[in-house]
Amino acid sequence: MVRATIERDGQMESMKTIGATVLANACGPCIGQWNRPELRRGECNTILTSFNRNFPGRNDGRRETMNFIGSPEIVLALALAGRLSFNPLDSELTADDGTKFKLDPPRIAPEIPTNGFEEVTDVYLSPSDEPDRIAVVIKNDSSRLQKLEPFTKWDGKDFENLPILAKVKGKCTTDHISPAGPWLMYRGHLDKISDNMLLGAVNAYTGGVGIGKNSLSGNTKSFLQIAREYKEKAVKRIIVGDQNYGEGSSREHAALTPRYLGCVAVIVKSFARIHETNLKKQGVLALTFENADDYDKVMDGDRISILGLQDLQPGKPVKCYMQHSDGTREDINLHHSYNKSQIEWFHAGSALNILRLKENY
Repeated sequence: MVRATIERDGQMESMKTIGATVLANACGPCIGQWNRPELRRGECNTILTSFNRNFPGRNDGRRETMNFIGSPEIVLALALAGRLSFNPLDSELTADDGTKFKLDPPRIAPEIPTNGFEEVTDVYLSPSDEPDRIAVVIKNDSSRLQKLEPFTKWDGKDFENLPILAKVKGKCTTDHISPAGPWLMYRGHLDKISDNMLLGAVNAYTGGVGIGKNSLSGNTKSFLQIAREYKEKAVKRIIVGDQNYGEGSSREHAALTPRYLGCVAVIVKSFARIHETNLKKQGVLALTFENADDYDKVMDGDRISILGLQDLQPGKPVKCYMQHSDGTREDINLHHSYNKSQIEWFHAGSALNILRLKENY
């Protein structure tokens, strides 16, 4: 509807005549789907965008890119000038015929287009009346698409003596947990996109980025390699995080990939709201320290047990203890924000499993 409206009212043509590449009004550049072949690997550079995300590695998948945020009007003005030092208040541009001119200040745009929004038809394909006769065909060797298999339901047992896959420090956004950029070509293939899990997370023990220690072997490897080794041995594991864990985009892969690789619980000082909900939907226990200082008590090599899960209830704290490598034990309380329906998601293994069960009824 937006595309059709700006085509009708001339904005689309205006953008094209100044050399703009017009993309779909979706996530696109904001999640790093920029192909920038002009850059050499490791080359430092600066970009300016009007998107509200500028985490390292976000907009073009390169951590060397410094991304500054501006209004759409400022971004357009600097694009026309071709330099970041351009001041649209008093600097001039040069037209093709050599004349100088200044840009007019932006006007206040109406909330709704003068002629309303363009009505768009014939773009929605309704579901088949005979869904059982529809086959979704995926190439066996596809690296872009993979059939999403249901996660296993909770086995009814407490999580006891589990290793910590990662204790992350400081800001840990969805981009740190599941980076965007080139990885998004695999967003329809859960196994392949899981290879980016915690790639940008900072290890609280060492300060290393994306690397930790396998508690079974003692070897230092990427969090992804450790997670796959645990998964191969059917070892469940836990992630420990800092404040506002999972801030940023609503990207569900930041919850899907840890779940796929065997993470059963994430314990943090506090969650970003959307990521907390995404963890719940995928059947991962999203828990917060009752006392935020308990984060500091989690030691390298600890084993964590989460008890009383059979009696998980809204508003009721969860018992937990940490078994330290020196033989001592630390008991703490964890909080959660699950309601009754969300507890059902946990029991069933995911919210999608609940929908599948109800559909079968």
